[in-house]
Amino acid sequence: MGQGRQEKVATSLAGAVSEEISASLAPVDAELERRYPGDPGTRQPVHTVYVPGDAFAADTIRAWGDRALAALDEHAPDAASFAAVLGLADELAEPVHARVRAKLEREPIEDLRVDFEDGYGNRPDAEEDEAAARAARLIAEAYEEGTAAPCMGIRMKCMEAPVRARGIRTLDIFLTGLMEAGGLPDGLVLTLPKVTYAEQVTAMARLLDAFEKTHGLEPGRIGFEIQIETSQAILAADGSATVARMIQAAEGRATGLHYGTFDYSACLGVSAAHQASDHPAADHAKAVMQVAAAGTGVRVSDGSTNVLPIGPTEKVHAAWRLHYGLTRRALARAYYQGWDMHPGHIPTRYAAVFAFYREGFEQAAARLARYANRTGGDVMDEPATAKALSGYLLRGLDCGALDIGEVARLTGLTRADLESFAVPRRGDLTASA
Repeated sequence: MGQGRQEKVATSLAGAVSEEISASLAPVDAELERRYPGDPGTRQPVHTVYVPGDAFAADTIRAWGDRALAALDEHAPDAASFAAVLGLADELAEPVHARVRAKLEREPIEDLRVDFEDGYGNRPDAEEDEAAARAARLIAEAYEEGTAAPCMGIRMKCMEAPVRARGIRTLDIFLTGLMEAGGLPDGLVLTLPKVTYAEQVTAMARLLDAFEKTHGLEPGRIGFEIQIETSQAILAADGSATVARMIQAAEGRATGLHYGTFDYSACLGVSAAHQASDHPAADHAKAVMQVAAAGTGVRVSDGSTNVLPIGPTEKVHAAWRLHYGLTRRALARAYYQGWDMHPGHIPTRYAAVFAFYREGFEQAAARLARYANRTGGDVMDEPATAKALSGYLLRGLDCGALDIGEVARLTGLTRADLESFAVPRRGDLTASA
């Protein structure tokens, strides 16, 4: 009854009221756009591998892949044995094992950082100068030859007084070497460790600004990661939270926040036997990082385990189970990246990542298809959920856990469609909330 009736639409407020409110909120609108631009929509590597500056060589990436394959061949030579070690479901055993081997053969490392900090230590200046120049040459050659990891760069020494000048010089040598070899690669990533004050982040931004001006580069071309390794990076002396201030201090250059498991744990007095990425202190720090970074476009990375999968098979299996479990735990908490310290960690990194995406793939694809087609279902999804679902599928595609053909078959969507859901406009997320 009354379905065809034309409703009378009446308002009470003059149009000027809305206009005045909009004008008063214009500064807030601009601030939201500046501080919270959202995810950049680019690929995030699933891990970062750190290699000391003196150990980095032209064949490092291939050598890590070969050593990881050798570990698989020795300690879990087939899908069934690998699945038994990790507790994989029967239906995941073959696809995960096959994809792990293919990944190790094709792209064993997604993000490599040549380390001039803790993994390198203090060396004579001439020695570090030469190592930094060599790192630039080798990385430039890798990109030219097509053998580079998707992301590569260096971790310099921090901005604390005793090593500041050395860190700045190493960074200058490295970046200058890349410029002389043809320019900065698209996958360039820099890491600033042991940050305690926002002013140190600002100093790094100023340093990169000066380099860009010297070489006529586009302002803001060079970004960097902030490594969270000290208590002061989480809570300042006045009791205020620090991480958000550091992101802003980077002046748009911050690309990631990386948790430093062992430095941070030691800073809080956690005994060596209990220093781990699942310690309550680690969970607190990463939760603060995650909230501070949300919406800013800055990605959060988990730390690492120092338990190496070496020795007899029984010991390797125990280390694999630990690493696999920590990686799965991190993924469930939306920490999609972590550190790997040894080639033996690579098989379980990819096994955990691939299992995470494959076991939830069909459900995520079905929910996104229903949302896209407005066909409903037993879950009422909104734009924010569609963003999460498409982001999940895109991450799975980027790392090799999923293939675009199987995603398209179950969703009816192209990669461009997925990307449009994953990086919506700000108003799209709140329209139906």
